[in-house]
Amino acid sequence: MGVGSEVISRVLNAVPNELLIGGKWVATEQTLDVEDPSTGEVLTSVADASTEEGIAALDAAVEASEGWEQTDPRERGEILRRAFTLLTERAEDIALVMTLEMGKPLTESRTEVTYGAEFLRWFSEEAVRIAGRYSVAPSGGTRLVTVKQPVGPVYAITPWNFPLAMGTRKLGPALAAGCTVVIKPAALTPLTTLALAAILIEAGLPDGVVNVITTSHSAELSSPIMADPRLRKITFTGSTEVGRRLIEQSAQKVLRISMELGGNAPFLVLADADLDKAVDGAMLAKMRNIGEACTAANRFLVHESLANEFASRLASRMGALTIGRGVEDGVEVGPLIDSDAVDKVSQLVADAVDSGAKILTGGSAIDGPGHFYRPTVLSDVPRTARVFREEIFGPVAPVITFSSDDQGIELANDTEFGLVAYAYTESLTKAITVAERLETGMVGINQGIVSNPAAPFGGVKASGLGREGGHEGIEEYLETKYVGIRL
Repeated sequence: MGVGSEVISRVLNAVPNELLIGGKWVATEQTLDVEDPSTGEVLTSVADASTEEGIAALDAAVEASEGWEQTDPRERGEILRRAFTLLTERAEDIALVMTLEMGKPLTESRTEVTYGAEFLRWFSEEAVRIAGRYSVAPSGGTRLVTVKQPVGPVYAITPWNFPLAMGTRKLGPALAAGCTVVIKPAALTPLTTLALAAILIEAGLPDGVVNVITTSHSAELSSPIMADPRLRKITFTGSTEVGRRLIEQSAQKVLRISMELGGNAPFLVLADADLDKAVDGAMLAKMRNIGEACTAANRFLVHESLANEFASRLASRMGALTIGRGVEDGVEVGPLIDSDAVDKVSQLVADAVDSGAKILTGGSAIDGPGHFYRPTVLSDVPRTARVFREEIFGPVAPVITFSSDDQGIELANDTEFGLVAYAYTESLTKAITVAERLETGMVGINQGIVSNPAAPFGGVKASGLGREGGHEGIEEYLETKYVGIRL
C-alpha cells in the first residue's frame, strides 16, 4: 500500500514545469527530465533554461527591485505569512512532490515541509524588525544615524537534498529584507521549488520579485549572471568544491556572499554519556534524510569504554530499518539520489574495510531498480580511512574510539570542515567545555538535530561563510548605511 498512482499524477500535474520570469511562466525549447530515484523512471520534464533566459530572469529581478524595496515592511511580512499558511495547508502535496523527486520517506518530507514553512513565518516577523540606530557623536554637534537597506538583487542556488527548506531559508530573509531573487534549484529536484514559487505568487508576491530558472547546465548559466554588475549577492548551499569556485567568481564583482558548504560532523560520545540517549541521537543525526545532509553525523567518536556497546546497539537499530520507496507505508529509508551517490558510498565502505574496519550491519548496495544502499555500521575504523576525512552523504556510520576527552576533541577538530558537531555527556561542565573547544559553527549537546529557523545556521573553516536563520539570517541581505547630520 501507500500513495496511489492517481494521487501521484494529480500532484505532479499541479506543479508548474516552466521557468518563472517576471511573473510569467516561460516554456523553453529544451527540457530536463526529473527522475524518481527509487525507480529510475521519469516523473515529468521541466524547462531547461539557456544563458539568455538566465539573464532575462535577472532583468526581471532588477526591474522589480526598487518597487519591492519600497514596499512597506508590514506588507512584505504579510505576503510571507500568507505563503506560510498556504504551504502549511498543502503540506501533504508538497511532501509527496519532495518524496517523488528526492527519495526520502513521506514522514521525513512532511517534517521538512513543517521546518521549511517556519522560515517563511519567522522572517515574516523579522521584516518589521529591521532597525538602525541614532546617537550623538562623541564630539557633539553631529548626529550619527545608521540605517539598514536591502543589498539588492540576489542569486540563490539551492541543493537537491532539502529542496523546500533550502529554498525558504534563502527566500524568507531575502524577501523580508526587500531583495528580489533569481533562484536556481538543483537539476535533480526542481519540482519542489517550482511548487513553492506558485505558492508565493498566490500569496500576492509582485511580478519579478522571485524568478525561478531550472537548468541542466548550471555553470554556463550562472557565469554571466554572476558577472553582471547589477547582481549584488549570491547565496549558495552545496559542496565546498563548487563553493570555492563561486567565491572566486564573486570576487570579480565583490559580491556579498553566503556559503553553506560541506561538512564532516563529529558525534562525540564521552565516557559519562547516557548510552540510550546517545544511540537515539545517533539515529537522528545519521539517518535523517538517508544520511544525505551536510549536518549528518559523519564520524562517531566514542570513548573506548563505551564503543563496543554503542556500535552494537547502533547496528541493531540501523539494521532493522525498513528500506523501500518513500511513498510506501512503513518505509524508513529511501534511495540515495543517483547511481553516483551509491558508487561513492560503496567506495568509502570498501576503503574502510580494506583499512581494517569491520562491518556490523549492511555494507552493500541493493540491486535496482532505484539507488538503494543498506544502512551500515562500521567498527574499529582507523583514522587513515577515507570516511574519516570525506563527507559520506549516505547511511553509513563509522565508529572510531578515543581514550580521553582531549583526544576526542582533537579527533573531532581534525578536519578542514566545521559545520556542526554533536556531543553526549551528563556533565554540564564537560558540555560547556566541549562546546567551546569544538571548531564548528553549531553544536548539539545531547541532541541529534540542531536545525531551527530561530537559530543561526552555518559553519566555519571550509564549511562556509555567513548564517541562515535566526536574527542573524536577515542581516546577510542588508547593507549598513551611516548618515552624519551636522546640526
